[in-house]
Amino acid sequence: MPKNLTQKILDAHLVEGKIICDKEMAITIDHTLLQDATGTVAMLEFESLGIGTVRVELASQYVDHNIIQADHKNADDHTYLRTASARYGIYFSPPGNGISHQVHMERFGIPGKTLLGADSHSPGAAGVSMLAFGAGGLDVAMAMAGRPYYLPCPKVLGVKLTGELPDWVSAKDVILEMLKRYDVDGCYGKVVEYYGPGVLSLSATDRETIGNMGTELGATSSIFPSDENTRIYLEAQGRADDWAELSADEDATYDEYDEIDLSKLEPLIACPSSPGNVVAVSEVAGLKVDQAIVGSSVNSSFRDLMVTAKIVEYRHTHPGTSLHINPGSRQVLENVAENGGILTLLKAGARIHESGCLGCIGMGQAPGTGQVSLRTFPRNFPGRSGTVDDKVYLCSPETATASAIKGVITDPRDLAKEMDYPRITDPEAYVTDMTTILAPSDTDSETDVIRGPNIRPIPEIDPLPEILEAEVAIKVGDDISTDTIMPAGANILPLRSNIEAISEFVFYPVDPEFHKKSKKLVSTVVVGGENYGQGSSREHAALAPRYLGVRAKITKSFARIHKANLCNFGILPLIFQDPEDYDRLDNGAKMIFPDIKKHLEKGDKEIPVQVDGTPIMALLDVSDRQRKLLIAGGVLNLVKKELKN
Repeated sequence: MPKNLTQKILDAHLVEGKIICDKEMAITIDHTLLQDATGTVAMLEFESLGIGTVRVELASQYVDHNIIQADHKNADDHTYLRTASARYGIYFSPPGNGISHQVHMERFGIPGKTLLGADSHSPGAAGVSMLAFGAGGLDVAMAMAGRPYYLPCPKVLGVKLTGELPDWVSAKDVILEMLKRYDVDGCYGKVVEYYGPGVLSLSATDRETIGNMGTELGATSSIFPSDENTRIYLEAQGRADDWAELSADEDATYDEYDEIDLSKLEPLIACPSSPGNVVAVSEVAGLKVDQAIVGSSVNSSFRDLMVTAKIVEYRHTHPGTSLHINPGSRQVLENVAENGGILTLLKAGARIHESGCLGCIGMGQAPGTGQVSLRTFPRNFPGRSGTVDDKVYLCSPETATASAIKGVITDPRDLAKEMDYPRITDPEAYVTDMTTILAPSDTDSETDVIRGPNIRPIPEIDPLPEILEAEVAIKVGDDISTDTIMPAGANILPLRSNIEAISEFVFYPVDPEFHKKSKKLVSTVVVGGENYGQGSSREHAALAPRYLGVRAKITKSFARIHKANLCNFGILPLIFQDPEDYDRLDNGAKMIFPDIKKHLEKGDKEIPVQVDGTPIMALLDVSDRQRKLLIAGGVLNLVKKELKN
């Protein structure tokens, strides 16, 4: 039977279950990826298993999120991650070397391999035809320990690409077109597989942009075929031997279909404050722009920075607009310098930063009060920039740069009156340097792991009681992101390895007193609307609430990664059987879950709940494996018990 590319890769890695949509399956993982915002806790979780070394083909640890060293915390965590990586056989990429997705694609990405990353944008590895998944750090720690990755078997949305992108339109506009069609949850439970003649017009780094932001569709992953463009990229990286041709079978079918004629796309922009709020740039043109940023985890490749440099060549940014450049990696910076782009950017007034996520996770670059910021980032959730009531727009490098020159949101096609469109091709041979990545060696296994005072053990979690009594501590609406549940930013992220300290910021944007209220109540419930937990893979959005006593979350629907993280830490992810019951629950409502443990043990999907004495019904849509996790109080409790036996 002909297979699409997603099915081929899943089938080659399948170890449990079957490739049947929505049924839980388990696959082997070839590569794991950690970054420092999630990696400290994931490393602590891995250490707690007592395994001497990683049991995966390649494990990598990147420092790209918390690179600002305002005090000892980040520097201490970097030392911990470096020494732990050496001890346990993990490649370590130090601060300034680059963003995990960009560096992994440059140095390690191999077509047809699977990757599990503790970062929701890990599917950017689609740029080199890896099937990559974002997950919580605990899932990645388990993969590092040699355990398979469990997930509901995804549907495959086949998107046929035809034509070629016109001048002033680029890969960012392709994924914005997808977001315009599907919004932030329209691809939930799906892998988006791109195919067709238009694929050949997209470079490997173009595909990384599309795969990276596929996460904003709610997609499980994205994938592109491995073709001549993939070979050219890997050969330019000095890794031609890693290339293999991969594609769907000729008569392959998909669960769902869509088609994009690239030649008909126009410059698009996501307006505040959602990646799915997409309109044509021409519809918002003329709005004053205070800040423009090119780079971060998406649109930070050689091509993206060089097209920016060529657009500003012999020009200067508008005096009222600040242009920032965030390179994806040190290699990108070196190659842009090699081609004269750095001096051009500096002469145009651009601020060039070190390689890192920076403003994308509120680590600096926050816009001023009431200011408009255009960014090539993947997300613009409310307040994520670090500024309350921010006005962040997402767009292509072309749109951001044109707007930085003119001082207002500008359709980049308007520049055609002044210049030819600079079409950038990747170097035939990149300037490369592997010495900045610390490779593990056999002699490192005795390395002393150095822990700073901010690094605390993972708190113990109680198993599920026979009967659960709790109180609603907070009620929130639709599309609540993990940035709202567990904010990022320069003041909070340095606490990521100290759950007690970081828990004080749970739900801080909507209720600064939530942590005090939860501790006082002991056992609590969170009530939410549709698509609860969208966005980042950060497991702190599950672990920190559980530390505060959150035992259940009852919503209209959950985002994929957050739901898995809740199960991993023993929090019941319940869904209203009748969505109208959402209106009946308010803060302070007393909830009783009678015989909850027995219901889970019996495999019941319907879970009866008493709300202030009135019965309602909730649904528990989890696998048998996840039921065991919930009963045990999470993955760590269950796995430690298994290892003892």
